[in-house]
Parts: sequence; structure tokens; C-alpha cells
Amino acid sequence: MPDLQGLTQIQKGAATMVAQPWKRPELGDQPDLKKLNDELHDLRLDAGLPSARTIRDRIGKDAQDYWIVNHQAVLDAFQKPDLPPWGRLEIVVRVLAEVGGHSDVDGEVNRFKDLWKQVVRETVAQASVQPPADSTPADDDDVGDTTDHSEDLPKQDTKDSSGRATEEPPADRETSPDPEQAAAQFNYAEESLKGLILNAAQALWDDKDALRVFLGVVRRSEGFAKMADAAEERRPANATFYGVKSREFERPYSPARLELVTLHHRLDEHRLKRKWSFTDMEEQTGVSSDAWIRWYTHGELPEREALVAFSHMASLQMEDHVLLLGLWDAASAALEAQERSDILPSRISFDEAWAIRDPAAPRMWALAGIGGAGDGNLAAYGPDLGSGTAPAFAVAGPPGSGRSTALVNIARSLLALGTQLVLATPRPSPLRELADRDGVVACFNQDNIRHEELEETLSGASTEEPIVVVMDDAEALDECDARRVLRNLLEHGFDDGAALVLAGHEDKLRPHYPWLDRAKRAHRGLLLSPQERHAGDWIGIKTGNSVVGRPIIPGRGWLHLGDGHLMAVTVPR
Repeated sequence: MPDLQGLTQIQKGAATMVAQPWKRPELGDQPDLKKLNDELHDLRLDAGLPSARTIRDRIGKDAQDYWIVNHQAVLDAFQKPDLPPWGRLEIVVRVLAEVGGHSDVDGEVNRFKDLWKQVVRETVAQASVQPPADSTPADDDDVGDTTDHSEDLPKQDTKDSSGRATEEPPADRETSPDPEQAAAQFNYAEESLKGLILNAAQALWDDKDALRVFLGVVRRSEGFAKMADAAEERRPANATFYGVKSREFERPYSPARLELVTLHHRLDEHRLKRKWSFTDMEEQTGVSSDAWIRWYTHGELPEREALVAFSHMASLQMEDHVLLLGLWDAASAALEAQERSDILPSRISFDEAWAIRDPAAPRMWALAGIGGAGDGNLAAYGPDLGSGTAPAFAVAGPPGSGRSTALVNIARSLLALGTQLVLATPRPSPLRELADRDGVVACFNQDNIRHEELEETLSGASTEEPIVVVMDDAEALDECDARRVLRNLLEHGFDDGAALVLAGHEDKLRPHYPWLDRAKRAHRGLLLSPQERHAGDWIGIKTGNSVVGRPIIPGRGWLHLGDGHLMAVTVPR
């Protein structure tokens, strides 16, 4: 008789071993890679500490019954002191985010992609790897051979004679510092691009028209002409191991990305349901297959007439037809907004911006920035602090983005319209230069504001003679003595003739302090070069990847006036 009790203990022990944190590599001298690795381990913790084999099983196998990623490759992504290939990291992150119940899986993947790019930019500036000593670079003609790739390229698991998946070979080969050998090294991006070309040719093999168009584009690059010729004659094998769409060479995020992705997804669902090739779509809709391929592969917005023709030929239900056209309208509006942002000047003075304001602007209107007016011209935009859901306006951004400059513009515009100001600058700020201007009733330059002082200063405010508190570095005053006065201002400012304009670091503004949390209720503000997705919380709108993470450009930002639309603006300076 087997020892059931002992067997149970072994099973429990095995389960306990599975649900354990993994050892983290020593990355003290690589802070960016350490941050990426720490975030990856935290993501696994959120998912309940699944084992490497559980993650492997969740990712699954490809059409040839190979594991897309074996369990050792999963462990390497967590435990090796190297930057994992993006393709492998992408699907591991996606699986963990799904298992962990993240509401925005794509957003989580994109967050890790930004971290991965940061490591590449700052610690792997020259991203190339040395070929194995006993091999030579694969010739472009050998499109069917998927085993002769550079070591850092993702590799498909192979099978032994028994049909079992073998482990991936280690990818931690040392690179030689010899300049002559370095010149002969593979270029990671080029080798990855070769793999993508081979995969695309295989995917399009059954649609000869689409394959012809694709390979015609490939041939425009002389270095890939032979590869294209060979791929046209013989169907290539998969060149990558992970079997999912790569994002290594994706186009910059569009402001209409969500609508475009959803639109293309819906079109693809209907196309695959009817088993239409692009040639079939040309015959069915009268729109050329080249146009459909371009819209499909480049992520572009199809012509509205093409969607109408597709809907008619596919005999879509009314709700599907309306959904497609609604997505098209939303994407078109977002792209038009982007076009208006392209006409923004890189620099404009306050006087130039003030000259194009609306002469009928109310007394508590503040100049926040210059944006496109929709007719090819520029217009001045900003909030009316005397109306809205709360008497507040927030300016958020990282250091060097121009927060203080934006505050100075807002202060100057309010003074020009006859509104009195109270300045609060707990740290050195250009705002202090306005302290002697007519209309400035007080200037608090300390890292604390006393309750009695601010209360007395605001006692003279009324709807006829309003007072606006303009505060720089607001995070330094979150627990000041006058916080109850500030909270009262945000609750009753419309009746008392008072309002607040605050600016702060997007990562240091803390919403759990009552008066700061009430400032968020205005649902309006200016984001300058936002770097974090949560920055939009301060102005009452969600910010996607098309907005955050771009290089910091002083004076360029996104304005929200409470209407649900982000507007690209230039801040006068």
C-alpha cells in the first residue's frame, strides 16, 4: 500500500514550492534594468506567483505544436541579469496581466515596453550581438532555414526524435570588445526585421495578391531583394518563436489608436468569418485590394465609403453597421485634432497669444495655451475660473516641462482682466517676479501658509471683486496650516468670489489630502509633457499612450477644459 499521508505531504510541498517568489538577479549597477526586472516580479506576484510551466502552458503552442515559450525561457526572463527579448517579455507580461485581472492589459504591456525601451536607450545604445563562433550569418536566400539566427533573436523550441520540446539554448554569450570583431556582429534590429518579413510572407502565402504587394514593398530595400525573391518562390518557415504580433517596428501611437484598433478588429472579425482574402474584398466591395492591404497593415483609417461598401456586401446587421461608422467618426475626429496640433508654433510670446484671445472673455478667464481653431488658424484657450464644477485649475508635469511659465501666463492674464491675485511660492519660482504688480494682494514665499493669514487675505473677495490664489509647487503645501481655508475655497469659491490655480509635479501631488482631492473635482487642467498614465487624473480625463511618455518639450502640453476632449497646446513664453 502506498503511503498516502506521505504522498499528500509531498504534493503539498510541491504546491508550496511552486507558489514562491523567484530569486532576483544582481542589477545594482543597472538601475533601468533593475526597475524592469522588479516590475516583472511584482506583476507575477499580482498574478498569484504562477510557476514557469504554468506561464508556459498559458501561453500555449503554435500551429506546429511547438511551445511558443518553454519554461526555462520564462525563468530566464525573471532571473538572468540580461535584457530579455521584447517578443518573449511581451507575451509573458500579457499572460501575467490577464491572470492578475488587470483592467487594461494592453496598457500594462505598453508600460513594460516603455521600460524595455528605456533600458535599450540608456544601457544598450548599440544593440548588437556577436554571432556564434562556429556559424556565419545566414544568407538572405536561405529563407526556409530558421535556425541560423543571432543569439539574441527569439528562437522557436525544437523537438527531439521523440517529439518532446527541447530547451532553448542559453543566450548569454559574451561579446568581444575587439573593434574588428564588433564590426562583424549582427545588428539586432535588422535580424529581427528579417524574421518579421519571413513571418509576414508565410501568413500571406495563400493570398497571392497580398503577398505580391507585400514583397514588392520589401524589394524597395536593396538588402532584402533576394529574400523577397526567394520568399515568392518557396513558402518560408516561421522565423520567430513567440507566434504573436511583434511591436518592435510599430508606428508612433496615433491619437485615434483605440478607435482604429477596434475598427480594424471588427473588420477582421467579419472578414475571417466569411473567409475573404483581400482579393475577395476587392471583388465584393469594388475597393482595390492594395488599398485594403495598406489600411490593414499600416493601421490607417479606411475611407468611409469603403466601410459602407463592406457593410453592404457583408450584409451586416444594423447595429454592426452603426458601430463601424461610429468608430470611423470617432477616429476621424481624433485624427483631425492631431492635424490641428501639427500647426502649433514651437514658440509664441505672451503678447502674441494675448492678441488673439476672445475679447469677450469673462473677468476670471485665464490664458493657458494656444491651440488650433479648426479652420487652420490659432486661438487662445483657457478656463473660466468663475464657472464649472469646482473653482480650480491644475497644471501638472515633470521638472523642466514649463509649469511655472504656465502659471506666470495665467497670472498675467488674470491681472490684465482686473482680477486680484494671491501668490503662493514655497520654493523659488518665476511667479515671485509678479509680487509687486498692481492687483497682487499677497505673496506667501514660505513652505507654510498660516490659517489666519490666508483667511484674512481672502476675506476681501467677492463675486464683484474676485481673488484667485495662484500656487506653484502645490505638493509642498499639502499639509500647510491653511489647508482648511483652501478646502473651504474649493467648496464655496463660486459663492465667495475666490478660485485656485495650482501647479505641481505629476508624481508628487497627493490626492489623499482633502483640499488637493477637492481640486481634482474641477475636471480641468493642463498637462505638460506628461510621463505617467495617472497624470490625467488631475485634470479629469484618461491619458493614453499617444499622450504620455514623449520627450519633455518645455511649453508643449495637453489642455482639458472639462468637455472630455484633450487639446494639444503651446504655452506662451
